[in-house]
Amino acid sequence: MSEAKNRIIVALDVPTADEALRHIDELRNEVGAFKIGLQLITAAGTPFIREVVEDGVKLFLDTKFHDIPTTVAKASMEVARLGVWMFNIHASGGFEMMAQTVDAVRKVCSRDNLTKPKIIGVTVLTSSDQETLRQIGIVREVKDQVRNLALLSEKAGLDGVVASPQEVSLIRESISNPEFMVVTPGIRPSFAAADDQKRTMSPKEATQNGANLIVIGRPILQADSPIEAVRAILSEMDK
Repeated sequence: MSEAKNRIIVALDVPTADEALRHIDELRNEVGAFKIGLQLITAAGTPFIREVVEDGVKLFLDTKFHDIPTTVAKASMEVARLGVWMFNIHASGGFEMMAQTVDAVRKVCSRDNLTKPKIIGVTVLTSSDQETLRQIGIVREVKDQVRNLALLSEKAGLDGVVASPQEVSLIRESISNPEFMVVTPGIRPSFAAADDQKRTMSPKEATQNGANLIVIGRPILQADSPIEAVRAILSEMDK
């Protein structure tokens, strides 16, 4: 169970720091890490992030940076200074953006004696499907776009990618490096609704396909008992 527990990242998609802290206090011994995304980053800011990190919480900062290479690299250096465990950038920003970010973060961590955070690339959002890609002019099938961006992320030196659970097997077949991480949102246990996710899978299926980490938010946070929801997910994964 402990190995399965460490695979779970709880998405703190909530509007206030107080609500996030309540969930952290309740679940920090039940799961491996927590994710803070754009809503909470905007609402609570970097002082809250520092507070959480200094309390010993393993934090995935869901920044999804996508801009010119210099801008993303400089912003990523500041993320590294926050002490988070992991953060992400959009792989669709291209090779130069990713490679420059990796280099900048490595240098600042070496110079300032910081622990280097994991940097992962967002491939295709789990709320997107073939029609979504078509609307923005991408003619590749979703799976081919994910594979291309995963390979580009590895080439640029990223530690892994974010991808839907439906593409995990494809990434594992395409990338031989066993240390390359695949982080999967769009996870829906048997008791949960799909909500706005279009490419979903159960926790057990995702990990069996090769996902290192699974991100789960609403099925846990909106449950009558978040702890019992986590334990039900662990039970599903253990069967």
